[in-house]
Amino acid sequence: MTDNIEDQLSADVGADDLKFIAVAGNIGAGKSSLTGLLAKHFGWEAFYESVDDNPYLSDFYDDMRRWSFNLQIYFLSSRFRHQKQMIEKEGRFVQDRTIYEDVEIFAKNLHNMGLMSDRDFANYEALFEEMTNYLQEPSLLIYIRAQVPTLVQQIQQRGRDYENTIRIEYLERLNRLYEDWIERYPHEKLIIDTDDLDFVNNDEDLGQIIELVEQRLFGLFN
Repeated sequence: MTDNIEDQLSADVGADDLKFIAVAGNIGAGKSSLTGLLAKHFGWEAFYESVDDNPYLSDFYDDMRRWSFNLQIYFLSSRFRHQKQMIEKEGRFVQDRTIYEDVEIFAKNLHNMGLMSDRDFANYEALFEEMTNYLQEPSLLIYIRAQVPTLVQQIQQRGRDYENTIRIEYLERLNRLYEDWIERYPHEKLIIDTDDLDFVNNDEDLGQIIELVEQRLFGLFN
């Protein structure tokens, strides 16, 4: 096990409580890739963030101020729907990005940058607060931590045209908000530093992550 993986899982939970785990992290951190790999390994269903079919994302990167509220409402609705489906369906699941990141990271950052008005942000937060009454936190939150050069490299590698306009300052701001949020996150969490890991192409790196997740989930449950 390398020093790149930091275990911060604490509370004891029962096997019957294991419904889904979630993968969190900045743009380009590798959330979708890890979600798919974990789902394949455990034989669970993956719930992916709505990106390629998102009707607002391309417009948002062209004009963040105009489309920020629309985009965040779309993501909030999509992730709430995923939460509802996971709770209602039989089985276990891996979720690509959590609903908490919408309000704690992305909407908050847009508001801090002056790209979402006070009125829209207050409306957004009020809607999220109503939704929290119906939410179930993941049995384990896996936070993929990556520095901005790693994020930029991986964003460039996947080659989405609309992401070409993302600025380094924007990623830096998101990273700071992620660090603040993950420190305050009150439930079970696992932090993975990925700057020196390649879990997509290196089976050993992936194996380290899977081993740690298995220890923390099934080691506690059995």
